[in-house]
Amino acid sequence: MSSQPAAPARTRKPQINLQVTRTERLSEHMVRVFAGGEGFAKFEPKPATDQYVKIWFLPPDLDVELPANVAELKESLPADRLPVSRTYTVRSVDTKAGELAIDFVVHGDEGVAGPWAASARAGDWLMLTGPGGAYSPAAGADWYLFAGDDAALPAVAAAIDALPSGAAGHAFLEVDSPADRQDLGAPDGVEVHWLYRQGRPAGTTSLLRDAVAELDWPAGDVDAFVHGERGAVKELRDVLFKDHGLHRKQVSISGYWAYGRAEDAFQAEKKTPAGQIFPENYPG
Repeated sequence: MSSQPAAPARTRKPQINLQVTRTERLSEHMVRVFAGGEGFAKFEPKPATDQYVKIWFLPPDLDVELPANVAELKESLPADRLPVSRTYTVRSVDTKAGELAIDFVVHGDEGVAGPWAASARAGDWLMLTGPGGAYSPAAGADWYLFAGDDAALPAVAAAIDALPSGAAGHAFLEVDSPADRQDLGAPDGVEVHWLYRQGRPAGTTSLLRDAVAELDWPAGDVDAFVHGERGAVKELRDVLFKDHGLHRKQVSISGYWAYGRAEDAFQAEKKTPAGQIFPENYPG
């Protein structure tokens, strides 16, 4: 009787400990944190514009010396005291300077990562694992389509940075107000469309879906990057695949977060049929 070979064990990515070097306020609701130090030597950048890391946060009153070994803490602490992780795009990496930059959406004291970034100071520890990620704009596409909310803005901006000077396309970016705009330095042929929620909570509007649906669709092969709140991404999925007949190889698409869910709950739901972007037998 033959037996199937055992699946290879998953290799745990090593923890990387960086220190904040400086911060920069990019807009009303976004802060850029630069980090480097001796730990940067362990960071291995990926050739992708959507490379992301998991950042570890400890309970603020946990009496441990930083940087802490997160794996050891997870083995020793009770469930209600465990470190929590949040996933963030690496906006840029400067290997010569030994420094990376991560952009954080900040809404007062809401959440875990935003308040940390808003108060971060030089010397603070940034404990992370990664990076992951695979997308970069496809060479040779006739035009490019980007669509996302605040959470996807750093990845969209990084992708735009990587476009050739003669690139054409459209970028649809949903933010709260004009105070959240950034100068993305897009090529002349890439039109950036800012969509404003005007106080409505992120994840509760159809702004992205409506804007892409109303686009005068250019001719030729498109390379699309569509990320953001899960419900909004599913609406965009239908526009791309049902209305325009795109193939999955043309589109990088995922929900970065879900309205009303903390990341732990969101990640658990992604493993269920309701949490998947592509249900069984979906076209494309």
